[in-house]
Amino acid sequence: MIGSTIRTTLLLAALTVLILWIGKMIGGQGGMFVAFILAVIMNAGSYWFSDKIVLAMYRAQPIEESQAPQVYQIVRELTSEAHLPMPRVYLIPQETPNAFATGRNPENAVVAVTEGIMRILTPAELKGVLAHELGHVKNRDILVSSIAATLAGAIMILASMARWAAIFGGFRGGSDEDRGGGILGLIVTAILAPIAATLIQLAISRSREYLADETGARLAHNPEGLARALEKLAVASERIPMAANPSTAHLFIVNPLSGQALAGLFSTHPPIEERIRRLRSMS
Repeated sequence: MIGSTIRTTLLLAALTVLILWIGKMIGGQGGMFVAFILAVIMNAGSYWFSDKIVLAMYRAQPIEESQAPQVYQIVRELTSEAHLPMPRVYLIPQETPNAFATGRNPENAVVAVTEGIMRILTPAELKGVLAHELGHVKNRDILVSSIAATLAGAIMILASMARWAAIFGGFRGGSDEDRGGGILGLIVTAILAPIAATLIQLAISRSREYLADETGARLAHNPEGLARALEKLAVASERIPMAANPSTAHLFIVNPLSGQALAGLFSTHPPIEERIRRLRSMS
């Protein structure tokens, strides 16, 4: 657990350094300062508003216990087991079976499920999924993932700025040779920075998914329930790809974009087969 936290901290630091480096490439010390302020503002916004943004993005609505008594019963059992506050429960109006948790801390957590997931899972499988999501809450992965996504998004913006700076001449002043070298540096930055940001974000997301699987299996006292749920969700996601924003794909229990071949090359989730193997080894 400590090793995972240290590794995540180092990876987030690497994303921040990448932002500062791109800012310096675009505008020197001034650009570096602007990039730093951008990172701070985006992190603060992510901390306070990421849950509201993602819920609005998927048109998720709060549901009462009378509308989803089984979900509420399972969540109450699991929060009691995990010594967590009761989260708010939301419903996503999509047929693709999936779920995610969000919120800046356990006291402000939200668990959201799609309409489709409640139709295809047994109670034991649904409990495994909800335990996984509460595992994210318990491990405070939601904040970590939100910050990682925010920093990666800032890098994408700055990389786009670097591309336009290269198109319109890059650095001002200096010799033609200096300007040529500066433009080449901007082009390289615009190409490589988003790739580096994506790889770092993947490393963070995948390690936290494995941890949430393990935590959820222990909370539910049934690794097999979560393993069977992952099998069903993987098949359903291939058949009915979700209308999801790539910037939020890491939040879901299975990659909502896995039905798209190109997205699979840069999946925010570990291979389903490996997750299932690990869960069944716990049994």
